[in-house]
Amino acid sequence: MGVLDVVPAGVLTADETRKLFEYAKANKFAIPAINVTSSSTANAVLEAARDIKSPIIIQASQGGSAYYAGKGLSNGNQEASIVGAIAAAKHVRTVAKSYGVPVVLHTDHCAKKLLPWFDGMIEADAAHFKEHGFPLFSSHMLDLSEEPKAENIAICKKYLEKLAPLNVWLEMEIGITGGEEDGVDNTGVDNAALYTQPEDIWEVYEALSQVSPNFSIAAGFGNVHGVYKPGNVKLRPDLLGKHQAHVQEKLGSSKEKPLFLVFHGGSGSTKEEIRTAVENGVVKMNVDTDTQFAYLTGIRDFVQKKKDYLASQVGNPEGADKPNKKYYDPRVWVREGEKTLTERVKEACRDLGNVDRL
Repeated sequence: MGVLDVVPAGVLTADETRKLFEYAKANKFAIPAINVTSSSTANAVLEAARDIKSPIIIQASQGGSAYYAGKGLSNGNQEASIVGAIAAAKHVRTVAKSYGVPVVLHTDHCAKKLLPWFDGMIEADAAHFKEHGFPLFSSHMLDLSEEPKAENIAICKKYLEKLAPLNVWLEMEIGITGGEEDGVDNTGVDNAALYTQPEDIWEVYEALSQVSPNFSIAAGFGNVHGVYKPGNVKLRPDLLGKHQAHVQEKLGSSKEKPLFLVFHGGSGSTKEEIRTAVENGVVKMNVDTDTQFAYLTGIRDFVQKKKDYLASQVGNPEGADKPNKKYYDPRVWVREGEKTLTERVKEACRDLGNVDRL
């Protein structure tokens, strides 16, 4: 039995996302979540998933959503981020089934100050649900890790109460992911704050499970956004197993690994760290920094290799009257970035055991 026996191709609902994550946990693999900023990057991610025969998570951040709409738009009240996220979602929804893979369509890191963006997307989900019977997005993330724990949990519960009737998944963060990511800057926090305690995880689970089973937790285990020199970041993915055991004990359940856990700051992690995280119930790992660089690589190498053909519209080493359109056409050089991005997404899938899963 494969993933397509459990969920359909195309964008999933929250209930379908839970089935996918349950299948991933049972079969000991996880799914990379790749940030996209354009139809080009989204298509490259879908191409990778199709070629490697695996489900995929496509996500847009607040800044990435604004970029998707166009940098020329005002975003003072998150209007560009709202319309950009909707545009990204509609694009992915339109093409995903053609690639033949299940897609979790997600939005990333919404801090408290960005809640107008979140509210706008929920309105879009509600309108889409009213018209079609399912939401526009699969999932949204609230990152209230900068707020007091009680406030974080209370706000997440309030929003899950809104999302659950729309069949939308909620991802939340408890503890802190270091570094900086779209609106949340934790570059200066004490290292001890990067490790979530099992008791905190139970408080989250106890509150949210009263509303819906469709939620996941990004627990801090030393995670930092970005890529750093080896030794500068001390990841403890083994701690995730303690979180699972603690919640299982509190529930008095025989079911192992009751939590759906998320690995933030996955770029630059070792294969062993990733393997341990998956063994302890991680079903989603965010990859952004590495895929950003991968997209650049193809374009950079093409420009450097063909620089003599890109200096002017006419004239190159083959002759002063030779046209260069076939080199400077965006469909040529942008495609080179798509190719290298696609290969990096495949690598992320392989790292997580997410290969030939359909």
